[in-house]
Amino acid sequence: MATRKAPAGPLRQDARRNRTALVVAAKAAFAEEGLNAALEGVARRAGVAVGTLYRHFPTRMDLVAAVIADKKRAWIKAAEAAVVMEPAWDGLVFFLERTCELQAGDLAFNDIASMRFPHAGIEAARKRAYDLGRRIVERAQAEGSLRADVTAEDLAFIVWALSRVSEATFAIDPKAWRRYLALTLDGYRAVAANPLPAPPLRPRQVLRAQLQLGRRRLR
Repeated sequence: MATRKAPAGPLRQDARRNRTALVVAAKAAFAEEGLNAALEGVARRAGVAVGTLYRHFPTRMDLVAAVIADKKRAWIKAAEAAVVMEPAWDGLVFFLERTCELQAGDLAFNDIASMRFPHAGIEAARKRAYDLGRRIVERAQAEGSLRADVTAEDLAFIVWALSRVSEATFAIDPKAWRRYLALTLDGYRAVAANPLPAPPLRPRQVLRAQLQLGRRRLR
Protein backbone atom coordinates (compact mmCIF):
# COMPACT_ATOMS: atom_id res chain seq x y z
CA MET A 1 0.00 0.00 0.00
CA ALA A 2 2.79 2.40 0.89
CA THR A 3 4.29 2.18 -2.62
CA ARG A 4 1.19 3.51 -4.37
CA LYS A 5 1.33 7.15 -5.41
CA ALA A 6 -1.47 9.70 -5.30
CA PRO A 7 -2.44 11.29 -8.63
CA ALA A 8 -0.37 14.33 -9.60
CA GLY A 9 -1.66 17.51 -11.19
CA PRO A 10 -5.28 18.62 -11.64
CA LEU A 11 -7.87 15.86 -11.41
CA ARG A 12 -10.25 15.15 -14.26
CA GLN A 13 -13.93 15.74 -13.59
CA ASP A 14 -14.66 12.04 -13.04
CA ALA A 15 -11.62 11.73 -10.78
CA ARG A 16 -12.77 14.72 -8.72
CA ARG A 17 -16.22 13.18 -8.47
CA ASN A 18 -14.75 9.87 -7.30
CA ARG A 19 -12.55 11.59 -4.73
CA THR A 20 -15.48 13.56 -3.34
CA ALA A 21 -17.61 10.41 -3.18
CA LEU A 22 -14.84 8.58 -1.33
CA VAL A 23 -14.47 11.34 1.26
CA VAL A 24 -18.22 11.46 1.85
CA ALA A 25 -18.41 7.68 2.16
CA ALA A 26 -15.39 7.51 4.45
CA LYS A 27 -16.74 10.30 6.64
CA ALA A 28 -19.89 8.26 7.27
CA ALA A 29 -18.06 4.95 7.73
CA PHE A 30 -15.40 6.30 10.08
CA ALA A 31 -17.96 8.23 12.13
CA GLU A 32 -20.06 5.09 12.58
CA GLU A 33 -17.36 2.43 12.87
CA GLY A 34 -14.16 4.24 13.85
CA LEU A 35 -10.87 4.50 12.05
CA ASN A 36 -10.66 0.74 11.49
CA ALA A 37 -13.69 0.74 9.17
CA ALA A 38 -13.02 -1.55 6.20
CA LEU A 39 -11.74 0.40 3.21
CA GLU A 40 -13.45 -2.05 0.88
CA GLY A 41 -16.72 -1.00 2.49
CA VAL A 42 -15.85 2.66 1.99
CA ALA A 43 -15.22 2.01 -1.71
CA ARG A 44 -18.58 0.22 -2.01
CA ARG A 45 -20.39 3.13 -0.35
CA ALA A 46 -18.74 5.47 -2.82
CA GLY A 47 -19.62 3.25 -5.79
CA VAL A 48 -16.02 2.78 -6.91
CA ALA A 49 -13.45 -0.02 -6.95
CA VAL A 50 -11.06 -0.28 -4.01
CA GLY A 51 -8.19 0.35 -6.43
CA THR A 52 -9.68 3.77 -7.14
CA LEU A 53 -9.64 4.48 -3.41
CA TYR A 54 -5.95 3.64 -3.18
CA ARG A 55 -5.11 5.79 -6.19
CA HIS A 56 -6.55 8.81 -4.41
CA PHE A 57 -5.51 7.83 -0.89
CA PRO A 58 -2.41 5.62 -0.82
CA THR A 59 -2.73 4.95 2.93
CA ARG A 60 -5.57 4.81 5.42
CA MET A 61 -4.19 7.85 7.22
CA ASP A 62 -4.27 9.89 4.00
CA LEU A 63 -7.99 9.17 3.79
CA VAL A 64 -8.49 9.91 7.50
CA ALA A 65 -6.74 13.27 7.09
CA ALA A 66 -9.06 14.22 4.22
CA VAL A 67 -12.13 13.14 6.18
CA ILE A 68 -11.35 15.17 9.29
CA ALA A 69 -9.99 18.27 7.57
CA ASP A 70 -13.05 20.42 8.31
CA LYS A 71 -13.29 19.34 11.95
CA LYS A 72 -9.55 19.80 12.41
CA ARG A 73 -9.89 23.42 11.28
CA ALA A 74 -12.91 23.93 13.54
CA TRP A 75 -10.98 22.51 16.50
CA ILE A 76 -8.08 24.90 16.02
CA LYS A 77 -10.45 27.82 15.45
CA ALA A 78 -12.18 27.04 18.77
CA ALA A 79 -8.83 26.95 20.60
CA GLU A 80 -7.77 30.26 19.04
CA ALA A 81 -11.04 31.87 20.13
CA ALA A 82 -10.84 30.39 23.63
CA VAL A 83 -7.31 31.60 24.34
CA VAL A 84 -8.38 35.27 24.20
CA MET A 85 -11.73 34.98 26.00
CA GLU A 86 -12.46 36.85 29.21
CA PRO A 87 -12.85 35.60 31.82
CA ALA A 88 -10.28 32.93 31.06
CA TRP A 89 -12.47 30.26 32.73
CA ASP A 90 -15.08 30.83 30.02
CA GLY A 91 -12.39 30.20 27.41
CA LEU A 92 -11.52 26.88 29.05
CA VAL A 93 -15.16 25.81 29.15
CA PHE A 94 -15.74 26.93 25.55
CA PHE A 95 -12.74 24.99 24.25
CA LEU A 96 -13.74 21.77 25.99
CA GLU A 97 -17.40 22.11 25.02
CA ARG A 98 -16.50 22.72 21.38
CA THR A 99 -14.12 19.76 21.35
CA CYS A 100 -16.84 17.51 22.76
CA GLU A 101 -19.37 18.82 20.24
CA LEU A 102 -17.01 17.90 17.41
CA GLN A 103 -16.56 14.43 18.91
CA ALA A 104 -20.25 13.70 19.47
CA GLY A 105 -21.46 10.97 17.14
CA ASP A 106 -18.12 10.79 15.34
CA LEU A 107 -15.90 7.89 16.38
CA ALA A 108 -13.16 9.03 14.00
CA PHE A 109 -12.80 12.45 15.58
CA ASN A 110 -13.06 10.81 19.02
CA ASP A 111 -9.89 8.94 18.17
CA ILE A 112 -8.13 11.88 16.54
CA ALA A 113 -8.75 14.15 19.54
CA SER A 114 -7.43 11.69 22.11
CA MET A 115 -4.72 9.60 20.40
CA ARG A 116 -1.56 9.95 18.32
CA PHE A 117 -1.24 8.81 14.71
CA PRO A 118 1.58 8.71 12.16
CA HIS A 119 0.41 11.56 9.94
CA ALA A 120 2.19 14.92 9.81
CA GLY A 121 -0.91 17.00 9.10
CA ILE A 122 -2.90 15.49 11.95
CA GLU A 123 -0.03 15.78 14.39
CA ALA A 124 0.62 19.40 13.43
CA ALA A 125 -3.00 20.23 14.27
CA ARG A 126 -2.76 18.32 17.54
CA LYS A 127 0.40 20.21 18.52
CA ARG A 128 -1.29 23.52 17.72
CA ALA A 129 -4.31 22.52 19.83
CA TYR A 130 -2.02 21.39 22.68
CA ASP A 131 -0.01 24.63 22.65
CA LEU A 132 -3.19 26.70 22.72
CA GLY A 133 -4.66 24.43 25.40
CA ARG A 134 -1.60 25.02 27.59
CA ARG A 135 -2.08 28.77 27.26
CA ILE A 136 -5.79 28.41 28.06
CA VAL A 137 -4.88 26.53 31.25
CA GLU A 138 -2.21 29.08 32.24
CA ARG A 139 -4.60 32.01 31.75
CA ALA A 140 -7.34 30.40 33.86
CA GLN A 141 -4.84 29.62 36.61
CA ALA A 142 -3.46 33.15 36.51
CA GLU A 143 -6.93 34.59 37.10
CA GLY A 144 -7.47 32.14 39.98
CA SER A 145 -10.43 30.25 38.53
CA LEU A 146 -8.66 26.98 37.66
CA ARG A 147 -6.98 24.90 40.33
CA ALA A 148 -3.21 25.31 40.32
CA ASP A 149 -2.36 21.60 40.00
CA VAL A 150 -4.08 21.12 36.61
CA THR A 151 -1.80 20.63 33.60
CA ALA A 152 -2.41 20.92 29.88
CA GLU A 153 -2.10 17.12 29.74
CA ASP A 154 -5.08 16.86 32.09
CA LEU A 155 -7.26 18.41 29.37
CA ALA A 156 -6.40 15.46 27.14
CA PHE A 157 -7.81 13.11 29.74
CA ILE A 158 -11.08 15.06 29.94
CA VAL A 159 -11.42 14.72 26.17
CA TRP A 160 -10.39 11.06 26.34
CA ALA A 161 -12.96 10.21 29.02
CA LEU A 162 -15.81 12.14 27.43
CA SER A 163 -15.14 10.60 24.03
CA ARG A 164 -16.12 7.25 25.56
CA VAL A 165 -19.18 8.77 27.23
CA SER A 166 -20.29 10.16 23.87
CA GLU A 167 -19.60 6.85 22.13
CA ALA A 168 -21.74 4.95 24.64
CA THR A 169 -24.64 7.40 24.93
CA PHE A 170 -24.96 9.24 21.61
CA ALA A 171 -27.73 7.02 20.21
CA ILE A 172 -29.64 7.28 23.50
CA ASP A 173 -29.12 10.94 24.35
CA PRO A 174 -26.71 12.86 22.08
CA LYS A 175 -26.22 15.57 24.70
CA ALA A 176 -25.54 13.32 27.70
CA TRP A 177 -21.84 14.21 27.60
CA ARG A 178 -22.69 17.76 28.67
CA ARG A 179 -23.70 16.54 32.14
CA TYR A 180 -20.40 14.74 32.66
CA LEU A 181 -18.35 17.62 31.32
CA ALA A 182 -20.06 19.96 33.78
CA LEU A 183 -19.40 17.55 36.66
CA THR A 184 -15.78 17.24 35.63
CA LEU A 185 -15.29 20.99 35.32
CA ASP A 186 -16.65 21.54 38.82
CA GLY A 187 -13.76 19.42 40.06
CA TYR A 188 -11.32 21.65 38.15
CA ARG A 189 -12.45 24.87 39.84
CA ALA A 190 -9.94 26.42 42.21
CA VAL A 191 -12.58 26.78 44.93
CA ALA A 192 -13.16 23.00 44.88
CA ALA A 193 -9.50 21.99 45.05
CA ASN A 194 -8.38 19.31 47.47
CA PRO A 195 -4.99 17.58 47.40
CA LEU A 196 -4.84 14.96 44.63
CA PRO A 197 -3.78 11.38 45.44
CA ALA A 198 -1.32 11.07 42.53
CA PRO A 199 0.87 13.43 40.50
CA PRO A 200 0.01 14.27 36.87
CA LEU A 201 1.48 12.18 34.09
CA ARG A 202 4.46 13.82 32.42
CA PRO A 203 4.03 14.87 28.76
CA ARG A 204 6.17 11.93 27.58
CA GLN A 205 3.97 9.50 29.54
CA VAL A 206 0.82 10.95 28.00
CA LEU A 207 2.40 10.63 24.56
CA ARG A 208 3.18 6.95 25.21
CA ALA A 209 -0.40 6.31 26.32
CA GLN A 210 -1.85 8.02 23.25
CA LEU A 211 0.49 6.19 20.88
CA GLN A 212 -0.35 2.86 22.48
CA LEU A 213 -4.08 3.44 22.17
CA GLY A 214 -3.67 4.68 18.60
CA ARG A 215 -1.81 1.52 17.62
CA ARG A 216 -4.55 -0.60 19.12
CA ARG A 217 -7.24 1.27 17.23
CA LEU A 218 -5.47 0.88 13.88
CA ARG A 219 -4.81 -2.86 14.10
